[in-house]
Amino acid sequence: MKEVYNSIKAYIDANREEMLGLWEHIVNIESGSRQIEGVNRVCTVLQDWMESSGIHTRIVEMEDAGNVLIGEWNFEGNEDKKPVVIIGHMDTVFKEGAATANPFRVDEDGNAHGPGCLDMKPGLVMGIYAVKALKSVGWKERPVKFIFVGDEENLHMYSNAADVIKKEAEGALAALNFETGYPHNKLVVGRKGGGIIEVVVHGIASHSGIAPEKGRSAILEAAHKMIEIESHNDIPRGLLINCGLVSGGIGENTIPDTCSFRMGIRFPSVAIRDEILSIIHNAADHCTIPDTTAEVNVKMLMDSMENTDGVNALFEHIRKTSVACGLGDMESFTVGGVSDSGATVSIGIPTVCALGPRGEFNHTDREYANVESFYERTYLAACALHDLKDDFLKG
Repeated sequence: MKEVYNSIKAYIDANREEMLGLWEHIVNIESGSRQIEGVNRVCTVLQDWMESSGIHTRIVEMEDAGNVLIGEWNFEGNEDKKPVVIIGHMDTVFKEGAATANPFRVDEDGNAHGPGCLDMKPGLVMGIYAVKALKSVGWKERPVKFIFVGDEENLHMYSNAADVIKKEAEGALAALNFETGYPHNKLVVGRKGGGIIEVVVHGIASHSGIAPEKGRSAILEAAHKMIEIESHNDIPRGLLINCGLVSGGIGENTIPDTCSFRMGIRFPSVAIRDEILSIIHNAADHCTIPDTTAEVNVKMLMDSMENTDGVNALFEHIRKTSVACGLGDMESFTVGGVSDSGATVSIGIPTVCALGPRGEFNHTDREYANVESFYERTYLAACALHDLKDDFLKG
């Protein structure tokens, strides 16, 4: 094992209580995606921690969501070198009162509990301490940029945070996302993209008993469109459109003049995303019921994390580092859930996801994270960053 690995591990071991304390502190702050004040409190805590660690920070304010925290370390004098980006989110899925009912605690099996204890508040701490560990051994080979967003869990529905990620990450060498780790110790190299799309159909209202011939049913037209759209589903290719929410009409005796339906979509690539959008727009552009019209509203879209050569090369670097620093071999896999890794991969930045501690049951009150893996993965990330070269894509 390299001597520097021993020094990195010694730094992390010496700061275990401090790391655990910060993890506990931010888990006990209520910060559901729509609890904007709480998300921004987490942001302030992390900002103070970064600044005290020599990481320069700035805030990108959001009008109707939690802010974005940008941290920059080791940029001065390294302007000609590509940075590595560390991605994370400060919000959770939980409702107000969750931290009071289920506060942070570590059980007798060494597992942490509490809202966001896995997804993904520990990852924020890990990213900061990976850089602090590198700083402790005098490593200054390249800049590191942190991008911590405040509304990942609701898929940036009320902000332009995804665009901020792309702008801030542009030109980076690679990105690490400390999202939820999995019990089997595999890292994520591919994720589906997803989105919510609404179609609003307009018809002509009329009394269904007195003048049915004058009406044009928006609900009937919407039904035709939903059948047409879902007929294109192709699960083996990863093309999924689910018409999951429908609203229309005012009563059984009135032909409805309005009907809307919302779809959840999933896709493994930009090409299939564009195919889905084309399917939906084509269905909206023609009608089966005469004199009806429709409009398409894209509520949100999250990019897919495609399994590119760059992604696989970065994973291979991390895998080799894991073996070299004594943590054993690792495997990779793809998952259906979205994350902000899709944003960086979509602009050509190799990204590996799920570097957070191992655990299960995120988004539930049974959520837990293994504490020892919290330290191990921080050690792994620091060592992987230490050894990352500009030409890692060549293997």
